[in-house]
Amino acid sequence: MTGEPRVRTVLGDIDPAELGVTDSHDHLFFASKLLPGQELDDPAAAAEALLDFKTRGGSALVQWTPYGLTRRTRELAWMSREIGVHVVAATGLHRAEHYNPAILGRVVDGLVKEFVADLTEGTQPADLPDEPRTGPRAGLVKVAGAFHTIDPHARLTMTAAAVAHQDTGAPIAVHLELGTAGLETVELLCGKLDVPPEKVILGHLNRNPDARLQREIAETGVFLGFDGPSRANHATDWRLFDGLEALVEAGHGGQILLGGDTTTAAARFQPGASYLLTTLAPRLTTLLGGDVVTAMLVANPARAFATSWRK
Repeated sequence: MTGEPRVRTVLGDIDPAELGVTDSHDHLFFASKLLPGQELDDPAAAAEALLDFKTRGGSALVQWTPYGLTRRTRELAWMSREIGVHVVAATGLHRAEHYNPAILGRVVDGLVKEFVADLTEGTQPADLPDEPRTGPRAGLVKVAGAFHTIDPHARLTMTAAAVAHQDTGAPIAVHLELGTAGLETVELLCGKLDVPPEKVILGHLNRNPDARLQREIAETGVFLGFDGPSRANHATDWRLFDGLEALVEAGHGGQILLGGDTTTAAARFQPGASYLLTTLAPRLTTLLGGDVVTAMLVANPARAFATSWRK
């Protein structure tokens, strides 16, 4: 690798120390064919959400929206500049079910090339594949597992993500479907594809609140994403605190990341990114102590999303 570690934001590479209080997994824009009528595709609403996050003390937001799901990277750059919040964008590919077959078919045979171009040259809308790459560069690769398994699509995308990581140094963020297949994902990415554990972030661990499994995953050394904490119907809030407390007591506090994971327009009426700072952080501070929670929001993201970029 070349040079000191940097976080690749939509406005350029920054020192990890500049990242500050970070929502480590969220979506300002997201649209999937699985969620008709629930698209996050309103720049004004997105800007309002980002501004509210800033007024609550937020400094950075990492959008995990990958290729083809309306990531709107140009709008992300505009909002980042105008509002004064660091934003990290993603390349990568979600589960196949989220995509129009035409978009998926166009890119699936050239995933490594697409991921690396997004990371090193610039992004472009999926529906305009011949347009010049004038959008900002992505700062991570987001892929997804299947429910309790690594299906052929997940194996394909994770393998491409691993190659893109080897080419660029980019971190890899993984959507675990309902929090499952975490160990299987680590075995593939780190065991078979030689991605260092510290370059892997597993999302949605709180959706499968198996304390023994969470600790076993933590012992592999990957970063642990706990996101969407205001979704009571996902059994997250009432088990989140015990799970985080157990991981901290086991010595894994330095691997934990917190995120809001707003994914639908209906979620605009839920707490969203600001909930992390107005409600979750104070409660966790009472339970775990201020230094531990500050690490989850500041020091841990600075390490998780930084790399010594090869390109």
